[in-house]
Amino acid sequence: MRLKDKTVLITASTRGIGLACVKACAKEGASVYMAARNLELAKEEADKLNSQGCTVKCVYNDASRPESYITMTEEVFKDAGRIDVLINNFGTSNPGKDLDFSNTDTDVFLDTVNINLRSVFAASKEAVKYMAKQGSGSIVNFASMNTYCPLTRNFAYAMSKAAVANFTQSFAAYFAKTGIRVNAVAPGFIDTDMTKNMTEEAKKELNGMIPMGKMGNTKDIADLVMFLAGDSANYITGQVICVDGGMAI
Repeated sequence: MRLKDKTVLITASTRGIGLACVKACAKEGASVYMAARNLELAKEEADKLNSQGCTVKCVYNDASRPESYITMTEEVFKDAGRIDVLINNFGTSNPGKDLDFSNTDTDVFLDTVNINLRSVFAASKEAVKYMAKQGSGSIVNFASMNTYCPLTRNFAYAMSKAAVANFTQSFAAYFAKTGIRVNAVAPGFIDTDMTKNMTEEAKKELNGMIPMGKMGNTKDIADLVMFLAGDSANYITGQVICVDGGMAI
């Protein structure tokens, strides 16, 4: 019960890494708020966990609607009376249009960078209003292994995640004396719904690029997120930690 009595808010939480974070935090005693655009799907997942003795609730958030970051945090604070942890899991890409530098349209680049940075900035800006009054809080952002191993394709996504890493360090320094910690997780290749359509040959080739010889799973990410969220990481801030099977080295 490492997160007992903690109130945890997680964006983009209905599947993949986000849902894994919900499960990990809830099973460690936290009251978890799933921020999602699809509230029906979020409620289905919340009901499953609540039937197992967890405490999981749902709040609306749409990354394309900046005002929903205000209403999201207001709703959590009104219901729980505090916000201890914010996990900024939202991130998006458009692989069909986010190509290399020469072939990526300027609007595609700017739109991708804008939404990926705005989601982190807007959610954090609202959450720290409550955390600062408490004198404590933990924010966990999602960067990417590409922060250290830049891609020639998915150029906009890689750039936006590198910016999230820099934001994490700047934000951590700014709020360090308030008791608010800010860290980031930088996943490598993780076996999620997005990899299910890969051929076995493609997976084999991909695994051959990873020093540990295999993709990670969502629990590998969620375990680190849960650690950074809790008091065991009380003296850790401003860090961007790769979970990538050794690819960044």
